Amino acid sequence: MTITRLRTRAVAVPVGKPTRMSNRDLNVRHYLLVEVGAADGHTGVGYTYAGTGAGPLAKLAADELLAPVYLGADENDVTGLWERAFQESLLEGRRGTVLRALSAIDIALWDLRAKRAGLPLVSFLGGATDPLPSYASGGYYRPDEGSWTDAVIREIEFNASQGFSDHKIKVGGLSVAADARRVAAAVEAIGDTGRLSLDANNAYRSVHEARTAIEAFERAAGDRPLWWFEEPLSPEAVAGHAELSRTLRTPVATGEIHQTRWEFRPLIEAGIPVLQCDAGVAGGVTEWLRIAATAATFGLQMAPHWHHNLHVHLCGAIPNALVVEYFALEKGIYNFELLLTPETRLHYADNHVHIPDRPGLGIEFDTDMLDKFDVLS
Repeated sequence: MTITRLRTRAVAVPVGKPTRMSNRDLNVRHYLLVEVGAADGHTGVGYTYAGTGAGPLAKLAADELLAPVYLGADENDVTGLWERAFQESLLEGRRGTVLRALSAIDIALWDLRAKRAGLPLVSFLGGATDPLPSYASGGYYRPDEGSWTDAVIREIEFNASQGFSDHKIKVGGLSVAADARRVAAAVEAIGDTGRLSLDANNAYRSVHEARTAIEAFERAAGDRPLWWFEEPLSPEAVAGHAELSRTLRTPVATGEIHQTRWEFRPLIEAGIPVLQCDAGVAGGVTEWLRIAATAATFGLQMAPHWHHNLHVHLCGAIPNALVVEYFALEKGIYNFELLLTPETRLHYADNHVHIPDRPGLGIEFDTDMLDKFDVLS
């Protein structure tokens, strides 16, 4: 069926309270939303995180650069359209915001095709609808929540009240000693029932700095192994991540900023054990599945970054999914679900997330919330 329309919208959703990570303050999230429509009235939706201020830029890339590739084309020519859209970006930049815009359009196209088939996206991709292992993500730095250790303990307790036994917190935003105290407090609060991973958001400037930090965190955790050490270095530091992966006791995770199979190739060849490919960043469903399949041939696992409403479908369709990252809307940090109708937000229980049985992604946007947060209105 022919694609007859492609509509986009940029929205900006403020976070709940002053928040920071290791390398930046966080006050607002920009999202690009995409709707593609076919001649017979069927529609599909896609989305991506556009950073803390690039929503209008992502919309411009989608509208002016990429939409002409898709309009008038066959909705089933997914791979061909991806290749043509990628080629169209040659002079404008095949990374960053342009690729995020391409990702959102590609996701919308897969949602359209799955809806037409009357299947959840996971089923359309050949996967099962069984619940998937998940973990509660967070542990950001919020100065109005009391002492750093008390804040971590309260968050772990909140996660546990929602049924999560596995957790992730930030590191790299304080001194190594102060972060080590937070790690010790988190491990103590978790007890013997779950796991803790640490996300540095590229905080450390060298392999030596990163190694010094993680060894301190491992000592703080005592005899409890840490689950993984996420993005200790800059995304470009592939060799550095590889060296840490070879020499650390704690597994290394990275990949959430990397885009396309070409950027993932050196990570895969280096044997990074946990790949955090984000379909909203790397090139959409089409490219994510290619990367996941290649990773599987190397015995590497996928633990995608963010977008649990999407990644729950993709993880259910591959053999090498490790876990789905979940952000509780109540934390006001990753706040995408504020844009969805309550009944189409993701369900969770017992350290698992549940794949929706509705066609496509199974999400529906709340038009009142879209109007409220529209960047250009």
